[in-house]
Amino acid sequence: MYCANCGTPLTQGLSYCNRCGANLKERPEVSTGAISAFLTAITLIGLGGLGVMLAGALVLRKGANLSQELIGVFMLFTFLIISMTEIVLVRNLSKLTSAKEKEKKNYFPPPSAMPQDLRLTQGAPLGEPVSSVTENTTRTLEYIRREQ
Repeated sequence: MYCANCGTPLTQGLSYCNRCGANLKERPEVSTGAISAFLTAITLIGLGGLGVMLAGALVLRKGANLSQELIGVFMLFTFLIISMTEIVLVRNLSKLTSAKEKEKKNYFPPPSAMPQDLRLTQGAPLGEPVSSVTENTTRTLEYIRREQ
């Protein structure tokens, strides 16, 4: 068993993770209320919009005796309003579902997926050490005494 928060292996019977302290007894509740609300809204607005468009065209033709061109303009604007509303709802739904997927993927993989040996490999031996910049350039007291 692994911690859902950090991916640390756990022993049976623990209430909290030894590494991150996450509560192991609480299971995150999956809330699909917002997703189902968006799907319901998308369906109802789509069907309602088609109903308004068709019924409005019939009423305008028979009740108001308008020409076909004006009815066509009405249907076009109705279609544009409904389609823009649908696009906005689908876009918000995709943002909501992608945020939920990111939450699910935001944990460390179990240690079995990690490499067993994380030590650095030994490289080739380095060459000779570089001599110091100050080597053979500093004056000593003996050198100063000889100058005088």
